[in-house]
Amino acid sequence: MSLDTIRLSQPAKDQLIKLKRITGIKHWNVLCRWALAISLQDETPPLVRDIVTDSNIEMSWRTFAGPYGDIYMALIKFRCLRDGSEPTEDACLKTLVTHLHRGIGYLAGRRDLSSVDDLIKVALV
Repeated sequence: MSLDTIRLSQPAKDQLIKLKRITGIKHWNVLCRWALAISLQDETPPLVRDIVTDSNIEMSWRTFAGPYGDIYMALIKFRCLRDGSEPTEDACLKTLVTHLHRGIGYLAGRRDLSSVDDLIKVALV
């Protein structure tokens, strides 16, 4: 795998479908950006587990990050270093995938999330 293509698991896809319905946000990449930011905000490393990227959702890095690719990459590299890993391409991909999945899970599990306004409130806490 490489950072050129980002793939998600089936559970993450199911959670994103729920988040799309709740927030009205139509694009996977936008929700994934929120999810990554929410997870990176948590200082603890995600539980290391194998994530089977078995859904049909995949997006290019360019689609995921949009015009903010350099910023997201800097955040991911910083997180690698902070968690004790050299920011190699493999480490960055693992960091991205684990944080992305944790963030999607965080957002989908929130009972207080019923609109895009609630999503903004979550980000401001």
